[in-house]
Amino acid sequence: MKRRFVVRITAAVILSAAAFHLQGCRVSTPQTDMQNAVESTPVQVHQKTEGEKTATYSEAEEKAEQSSEASSQVSEEDGREDDGESVSPIDGVKIIIGTDVHYLAEEYTDYGEAFQRMVDYGDGRLVTYMDQITDEFLTEVIEEQPEALILSGDLSSNGEKRSHEALAEKLRQVEDAGIPVLVIPGNHDINNTNAKGFQGDSTYPVEYTSPEEFAWIYRDYGYDEALSRDEGTLSYTYQLNDDIRLLMLDTCQYHEGYAKVGGAIMPDTYDWIETQLEDAWNSDMFVIPVAHHNLLDESEIYVQDCTIEHSSQLIEKLEGWEISLFLSGHLHVQHMMEEEGTYPIREIVTGSLTTPKCHYGILTYQDNENYDYTTRQVNVERWAREHGSSKMDLLEFDAYGEPFLRKVFRNQAAKVLQKIPEITSEERAQMCVFYAKLNDYYYQGRAVDIRDEALKDPAFTLWQEKAYGTVLNEYILSILDDAVRDYNHLSVREGETVLFGQ
Repeated sequence: MKRRFVVRITAAVILSAAAFHLQGCRVSTPQTDMQNAVESTPVQVHQKTEGEKTATYSEAEEKAEQSSEASSQVSEEDGREDDGESVSPIDGVKIIIGTDVHYLAEEYTDYGEAFQRMVDYGDGRLVTYMDQITDEFLTEVIEEQPEALILSGDLSSNGEKRSHEALAEKLRQVEDAGIPVLVIPGNHDINNTNAKGFQGDSTYPVEYTSPEEFAWIYRDYGYDEALSRDEGTLSYTYQLNDDIRLLMLDTCQYHEGYAKVGGAIMPDTYDWIETQLEDAWNSDMFVIPVAHHNLLDESEIYVQDCTIEHSSQLIEKLEGWEISLFLSGHLHVQHMMEEEGTYPIREIVTGSLTTPKCHYGILTYQDNENYDYTTRQVNVERWAREHGSSKMDLLEFDAYGEPFLRKVFRNQAAKVLQKIPEITSEERAQMCVFYAKLNDYYYQGRAVDIRDEALKDPAFTLWQEKAYGTVLNEYILSILDDAVRDYNHLSVREGETVLFGQ
């Protein structure tokens, strides 16, 4: 008998907070759908007007951060719930999951002012070192020799055709090593009219990718080997081995000539899904569905453009065929959740490969009721040593990535807090550092490690007293409410969750 575990986000939140979320999940309206679809990030570069200061990381914030780190007396273990004894590894098929690479072909940037502005005020991805991260990741995949490598969408920065082609060229080495590569598109990948390059202090439009071109570019990475393909979308099934089929779902909305941020299953595709699930059932196959967008409401703040529209219909269909696991990306945050039901679905959301700490997922799957999942960090420092790099950012990548991401988050908080005159510069510095650290841990799926510390931090009180009406404060509350587990590890045995966290 399967038992259910449920992680719920209960904080009262407002949907408008999504405008400040860094992963592209935002509130949209009919008037803004097209604009939202092609924006690369919801956090825009602050346009300075006369007499207005630009919101950036300050010396005061640097001092506040040093003070915060030095004064932290709370162990990272204090916020964790007891997960019980460790679990012995399972013997099963190994699948590696990478998602939200957002690869940008090198020819599309001169690393100038416009590019750097995108990096500093973007969504936290290490675009500057995209090639090094991707190359080392693929090297590690080859070393691991999994049954397959899955890339679950947002393969390109903004759908640039050449970015797709360049990534496909890199993937060839994995196929040549005898490892199948299986891809699906994300909301950035197809009919993205925001496809652009960077030169000097400006951007310029470049050729974007049609659905037909996407399937052609990645023909060797799932589409030509598909057991079945949906006629109206880029969904397909893939026979992984004698017992397992992968249901690769295209949840993207690009059929009106432009890309929307949110996800949906086309009506005719549901009929195709039903046929595939029935065929797999009759063939005694285990099915693992994979999509870019989320099946469950992984965060109640960011439902509209992150969770698949009318997802209850898909959930009902999957549960009807006793599907217990669903893999997705899109959030850029490492997370997990489970739906309630007779045959509850556990969803694993793997964080962005190119956002610090640059994780990917490793799934060891025996059957529908027995599997393990864990994350691993890309060893960019090894790449730097083996390639004779002299760049300290790469040689000390672990020390570089965290401050970079927190700087992006501090810039985000400063943009909001500078509009509140009652907050002093010293208080703003403390609040920016607090927000950046908490959000960094949230992205890693480890906010539980600092939850107790955060609740005792004077900067948290400042947020509640002086910025209580802001969307970022609502976001902070939702993070803390959700911080009950480490979302990097999951073990299921006989349908029961025996390890959730570590």
